[in-house]
Amino acid sequence: MPIQTGHDSAGVRRTLTVGGQSFAYYSIPAAEDAGLGAFSRLPASLKVVLENLLRFEDGGFSVSVDDIRAFGDWAANGGKSDREINYRPARVLMQDFTGVPAVVDLAAMRDGIKGLGGDAQLINPLNPVDLVIDHSVMIDEFGNPRAFQANVDREYERNLERYQFLKWGQTAFRNFRVVPPGTGICHQVNLEYLAQVVWTDTDQNGDEVAYPDTLVGTDSHTTMVNGAAVLGWGVGGIEAEAAMLGQPVSMLIPEVVGFKLTGKLREGTTATDLVLKVVQMLRKHGVVGKFVEFYGEGLDHLPLADRATIGNMAPEYGATCGFFPIDGETLRYMHMSGRDEARIALVEAYAKENGFWRGPDYEPVYTSTLHLDMGDVVPAISGPKRPQDHTPLDQASDSFLKVVTDYRKGAGPKDEVPVAGQDYTIGDGSVVIASITSCTNTSNPYVMIGAGLVARKARALGLTRKPWVKTSLAPGSQVVSAYLEAAGLQEDLDAVGFNLVGYGCTTCIGNSGPLQPEISEAIQSNDLVAVSVLSGNRNFEGRISPDVRANYLASPPLVVVYALAGDMDIDVSKDPIAQTPDGRDVFLKDIWPTQAEIAELVERTVTREAFQSKYADVFKGDHRWQAVEVSGGETYDWPPTSTYIQNPPYFKGMAQEKGAISNLVQARVLAVLGDMVTTDHISPAGSFKDTTPAGKYLVERQVPVREFNSYGSRRGNHEVMMRGTFANIRIKNELLDGVEGGYTLSPTGQQTSIYDAAMEYQTANTPLVIFAGQEYGAGSSRDWAAKGTALLGVKAVIAESFERIHRSNLVGMGVIPFEFTEGVTRKDLNLKGDEKVSIGGLDKVTPRMLVPAIIEYADGTRRDLTLRCRIDTAVEIEYVENGGVLHYVLRNLAKAA
Repeated sequence: MPIQTGHDSAGVRRTLTVGGQSFAYYSIPAAEDAGLGAFSRLPASLKVVLENLLRFEDGGFSVSVDDIRAFGDWAANGGKSDREINYRPARVLMQDFTGVPAVVDLAAMRDGIKGLGGDAQLINPLNPVDLVIDHSVMIDEFGNPRAFQANVDREYERNLERYQFLKWGQTAFRNFRVVPPGTGICHQVNLEYLAQVVWTDTDQNGDEVAYPDTLVGTDSHTTMVNGAAVLGWGVGGIEAEAAMLGQPVSMLIPEVVGFKLTGKLREGTTATDLVLKVVQMLRKHGVVGKFVEFYGEGLDHLPLADRATIGNMAPEYGATCGFFPIDGETLRYMHMSGRDEARIALVEAYAKENGFWRGPDYEPVYTSTLHLDMGDVVPAISGPKRPQDHTPLDQASDSFLKVVTDYRKGAGPKDEVPVAGQDYTIGDGSVVIASITSCTNTSNPYVMIGAGLVARKARALGLTRKPWVKTSLAPGSQVVSAYLEAAGLQEDLDAVGFNLVGYGCTTCIGNSGPLQPEISEAIQSNDLVAVSVLSGNRNFEGRISPDVRANYLASPPLVVVYALAGDMDIDVSKDPIAQTPDGRDVFLKDIWPTQAEIAELVERTVTREAFQSKYADVFKGDHRWQAVEVSGGETYDWPPTSTYIQNPPYFKGMAQEKGAISNLVQARVLAVLGDMVTTDHISPAGSFKDTTPAGKYLVERQVPVREFNSYGSRRGNHEVMMRGTFANIRIKNELLDGVEGGYTLSPTGQQTSIYDAAMEYQTANTPLVIFAGQEYGAGSSRDWAAKGTALLGVKAVIAESFERIHRSNLVGMGVIPFEFTEGVTRKDLNLKGDEKVSIGGLDKVTPRMLVPAIIEYADGTRRDLTLRCRIDTAVEIEYVENGGVLHYVLRNLAKAA
């Protein structure tokens, strides 16, 4: 399908010839010459957005010349603007946990549009969509040569229904490709293969148009590709579906924080240490809803793999993206990773011609700036429950002791306890999971080779993992295995317990698999504070394993070190890590590689040929994928007995016309939640027990506990996911004193599950509200955190502040977010659960308006509040009036037909 562009009434379309081929493009210098504004000192990340508007300017229907002029005003006003714009990314990226419910929604929309008298074929992606199956593999087997095969076999056993459904989607929808299981993590596949930096397409005039590669993804770590100068960020599945169907992303022109890097990393530090420091600094600075762009001479010493590591963790520092402009390192990486030479030449020519190139004098206007000398970075970990909890390595053991003391309310660590049938003991601080996992670090050959060298030196000294540590290696792509094998390092990793367990997210998404039953029993029966160490990006409460309370993010080499040590109580920076078989102490310096050793192996083994070979037939899949059978059809034949895929209720009985937003009258309080409540708290992704509402639902349908799989894998079934909403084992509802888990008060004041209480309120047609603290909805771009909230009957969430993606997702599901004003917090309200909440002014709502609210207490008193309605744009008002963004799109498509 030819791409659609605007009318170019601004007259900025030009021609660029590279290697004898001509490309049309939309020129930012030409826009300056036309008097539309001074754009030369805009940050490169913002120029990408500006170019998008130049290309889609259509006389004001969706993009006006005044929208373009606003970018010049942004620079003149010190990097600030309140201008709302419509932005159209070139493509969409998905992973299977978020992709399955997105395809479920598209299938339901086909049913829905037929119900409105429309054509099912109108529900088709207009932009290219790639879905990479990477979130489903679990670590059932580890530490032996059979692990990879055994885990893949179980993956297909558990997920065959989901894979059949995705294969149906591949045949039913245009512009939709599926990268099969066992290929890699979506962000790494995107970085190494899918991304082009500069995209080209034929437009409706038959011209080849060059423009910046841009995307949105249904995973918050879509930002990883920002390291390669590709502007992308995470959105919820509902926003991604709207983008697929041609709906622009409505946004304010963002602030851009400049992060200046100087110097270079000192010996003994890694890119992981750098990014953990960056996360800490940017969280403190406050960058929610903002772009972050990295610049400065330090980039001259920062390989693209390290840049991708920093870009990846933008959700952890709260930014929309963490962008690196195009420069010589971008071109070097494109060559090394097997990109076509003609494309590399186009990227260089286009970037230099259109003002995207980072040269030695690159110093744009930023809204604000920070500075870090990379020579000041020290080895570190982050934990025990937030990525921004940066802890220098030499303070890690002392810091953990404080964690234990706080948990035990002043008492110290417990004594070591025996593990049944074993000749060892475990206690507070025992590292029971050590996992090299996640897109963040497994994309980076410097830290992966570093981990292999630590394993090699440890093996030579006769060391291996402690027997209570569950070790795993889950590379982000097959290329990683190719260079580890070429360097001879996979043998060394195997020898210390880090055998290949699969290609996927594994531990980082909560798919760490069960611990040995005797270890789990020892932890649970003695209430031990067990530890995981992972090279991931998320360590939120309840995410990694139900048996582990303290979770730490660390570089892959440090993951190996902690597997050898087996204990967080050890100061690995100076104390002995382990003993050789003959009793000699081994210290960190004995097994830590030099930067020169790492660089030499990277140079020799990470080759263009390896990338080209591993990605030569990326969509084909292995024999298992090829054997997955699927039946065709433009609409899906929903299997009534499936516990994985069910037709969601969003569009059933939907009217032709939208409704009006109603004031909230005498709603009840479902939960009062604290600060930094993440989407993992709201909609967990990991395992669950048969005693939970979701578990009971499956047991009633004769699903054995062994086949429960995970919440993430069940996202195609709204019945499971509603029951899993607010069901994280560590969530704390402040209506209940000290109780952990998804509990609240029933309408009659009895403690019950949040799901059961919500259903009682729904039976009585009683609307519900949630109260919360700061940074509500941090973490993953998990649309089920909003979908589940809406399906439970919650009409409003009132918080001190929201994380960007979750606020947008709530609006996309028709749930209205509100923020306290005048310094009021949830703690000032003394909520008990028997209050009634009313909010007015919604029948005449405008973006970000102040509205009155009343809380009526059981004793007859009341409190008046002023809240800010966080419906931020005019189009978001339309979404809420329609009951959600998908309803809005569906009605418009039906009318257009």
